Amino acid sequence: MISALLGGTAAMRKAGKTYLPRWPNEEDAFYQNRLSTATLFPAFSRTVEVLSGKPFSRPVTWDEKVVPARIREMFADIDLQGTNLHSFLADICEEAMAYGLCGILVEHPPSNNRISLAEERHRGLRPYFVKVTANSLLDFDSERVNGQETFTMLRFVETVSERDPDNEFVVKNIEQVRVLNPGRWRVYREKPNTTTGTLEWQLHDEGKTSLQKITFVPVYGDKRGFMHGRPPLTELAWLNVEHWQSRSDQQTILHVARVPVLFGKKLGDGPISVGAASAIMAEEDDADLRYVEHSGKAIEAGRTDILDLEEKMRQIGAELLVIKPGHRTVVQTLADNEAGTSALQRMVCDLTDASRLALQYLAEWIGENDGGHVTIFSDFGATTLAEASADFLVGMHKARALSDETLFNEIQRRGLINSELRWTDELLRIRAMPPPNKDKPVPDPV
Repeated sequence: MISALLGGTAAMRKAGKTYLPRWPNEEDAFYQNRLSTATLFPAFSRTVEVLSGKPFSRPVTWDEKVVPARIREMFADIDLQGTNLHSFLADICEEAMAYGLCGILVEHPPSNNRISLAEERHRGLRPYFVKVTANSLLDFDSERVNGQETFTMLRFVETVSERDPDNEFVVKNIEQVRVLNPGRWRVYREKPNTTTGTLEWQLHDEGKTSLQKITFVPVYGDKRGFMHGRPPLTELAWLNVEHWQSRSDQQTILHVARVPVLFGKKLGDGPISVGAASAIMAEEDDADLRYVEHSGKAIEAGRTDILDLEEKMRQIGAELLVIKPGHRTVVQTLADNEAGTSALQRMVCDLTDASRLALQYLAEWIGENDGGHVTIFSDFGATTLAEASADFLVGMHKARALSDETLFNEIQRRGLINSELRWTDELLRIRAMPPPNKDKPVPDPV
C-alpha cells in the first residue's frame, strides 16, 4: 500500500481493484473508465517528504577534532555514487519515515591481496555506505553477544547492472540475493538448471571479509524491537486510500450530475428536434418535455467527506511534530526536554545513533580507532512557540539575566533572523551604528 501511494496516481491505477474496488454489478468498461480518470491526492507522499526533510533543513555537522580526516574525506561521496553524507542520511530518513525500517550497510570493495594505503587510494578501494530498503530485506538471524543483539546472518535482494555479453549496446538489470555472515559473503542468482532447464537460485560469487562481523545498521521509523519497525504514518496511508476511493465516487457523481436527462411524455410518434431554434408541439393535455437534473445533496455530502478526510490527514501528519498535548506556557516549553517528546525528534535521535555506529564501522574498515559522530538538526521545539519564546528571552535580556550574544543565538535558533549571520560580524555592525536619537525611544535589541 505504501509503495503504491509513494508511486502516485500511476501506481494506484496499476493496483486496480486492490485499492479501488469494483462495485457490485458494475460493468467492466464503466469500471475501467472510472479507474483511468481517478487521480491521487498525494497526502501521504507529501507528508513523508516534508517531515523527513525537516531534520535536513540545516546541514549535517561534525567536529573535525573527533571525526578522523580519512573519514571526513569520504563525506563528499559517501556511497561512491556521488551522494554526500547529508543527502544520503536524508534519503535514509525518508525511507524509514515511509516504511518504518531501512538500513545502512557499510561495504568495502573486495580485494584478494593486502595492498598499501597509497595503492588503495589510487584504486579507490575504500569503504562506503549502501542504503538497504525495507522492501529488499528478506531474512536475518541474530544472537545476544556481550549483552548486545548482533547479526549472525543477513539476507537481502539487490539489483546490479551489467553489460549484455551478446549485445554491447544493452545493459541488463540483474536481481540477485546477497547473504552476509561474519567474515563471509555470498551472492546467488537465478540460473537455469543444467539438467532440467528450470530456473533455480545458484551460487554466483562468494568471498571473505577482513571484519568478522556484519556491518549493517538498522534505522527505524517507529521501533518495536530489533529489526522490527512500524511506519509512523500508517494511519495517514489508510486515510489516503480512503480519500482515493471517495474522490473517485465524487468524480463519478459529478459526471452523472453534469449530464441532465431529457424526459418527454406523450409527445406523439413524430421525430423530435431539440435545440435553440426548435419548437416541439404536442396535442395531449398532460404532455411534458423537460430536463431531469440531480438535486446536488449527494454532491455536497461527498465534498464534505473529502474535506474531512483531508483535515484528518493534515492532523495525523502534524502529530509527529507535537511536543506534548494540552495548552502549555512558554516557560514550560523552554524548561522541558523537548528532544525526547516529539516522535520526529525521536526518529532523528535514532538516526544519529545509527550514523554513529556506521561511522564506527567505517573506522574499523580503515584501521581507525574511533569514527566519531555527526549532528543532525532536531531542535524543532525551538520553532514551536518561536515568537512567544522570543518575548520571554527579551524579558530575560532586559532583566540582565541573558547576555547579548546568547540572546542573538537564541533568536537565530528560532529562525527569526538569517541563519547565516554571525554574532562577531553583527557586533561590529552594532558598534558602527550611530548613537540613538535621545528624542526617539531606543529600539529593542531584537
